[in-house]
Amino acid sequence: MSTVLKFLSILVLVLVVLDSTNGQGLKLGFYKKICPDAESIVRKTTSSFVSQNPTLAAALLRMHFHDCFVKGCDGSVLINSTSSNQAEKSAPPNLSLRGFGVIDAIKAALEQKCPGVVSCADILSLAARDSVAAIKGPYWKVTTGRRDGRVSTTLNALTNLPPGSADISSLKATFASKGLNSKDLAVLSGAHTIGVSFCSSFTNRLYNFTGKGDSDPTLDSEYVPRLKSKCKPNDAVQTAEMDPGSFKTFDSSYYSLVIKRRGLFQSDSALLNDAVTKAYVKRQATKRGSPTFFKDFAKSMEKMNAIEVLTGKAGEIRKHCAFIN
Repeated sequence: MSTVLKFLSILVLVLVVLDSTNGQGLKLGFYKKICPDAESIVRKTTSSFVSQNPTLAAALLRMHFHDCFVKGCDGSVLINSTSSNQAEKSAPPNLSLRGFGVIDAIKAALEQKCPGVVSCADILSLAARDSVAAIKGPYWKVTTGRRDGRVSTTLNALTNLPPGSADISSLKATFASKGLNSKDLAVLSGAHTIGVSFCSSFTNRLYNFTGKGDSDPTLDSEYVPRLKSKCKPNDAVQTAEMDPGSFKTFDSSYYSLVIKRRGLFQSDSALLNDAVTKAYVKRQATKRGSPTFFKDFAKSMEKMNAIEVLTGKAGEIRKHCAFIN
């Protein structure tokens, strides 16, 4: 074999490896040999729960987002607080997280099949994807090989999770710090097409926005009375659909709401204050042409899945997702 042919053969091999593995040590089918049924068990267990309660798709997707934005996708959001440590779960933004029982059920099934092999971080990444797919939403590739983090603190959650009141500059800065750009911000905000929110997360926009008993002027004034009829001041129990009429359906109608200034959160309205995010919102809100939301969402999720992951010998493989080994 000539030197040129040898070089080309090596180059092809390198490209194949790079195609299946990202630079952080993750790869597609990581468990194929060491636990062949791993992804099937995650998918079947997740689908079983979501078929009984479709709202779990939004819950698991949100949990995954809250995990990845705090110290990376390392499963740290799953860890319980102890007498000596207040974990991420205890941070105010995470108190309304749901779906931990789904993750525990998946982990129990995997531990029975392949003890000590599949990380909780991978379980959450796969379950988020599979739950969205179960309600006929977009499907994205999930590389695996993550390991579980050993650090989980309330402070980390408070520092890294963007609040619903965030303005566009703050949102762009937070996303940029995670390797995500303005388009990713607009795309991933589209996750608000499913699920509900506690009224307490946005009632400040309805009743006392500037301390004068007024409403947020960036919220459609005709929409405010409808929200007020559902959400009373200081209501910590009632919820509102983030995408009224189709909150169980993964579609692009969220963007139509944002254009009408009917997004529940200030962070939704903020998308109209940047050229890139506004252009994306307008494009997805129209039916002209071919909206690319599903394809874009899959691409942005694949980027988010790789934020600051632990691989190799870093971290651990937890025996139970709520407890550090």
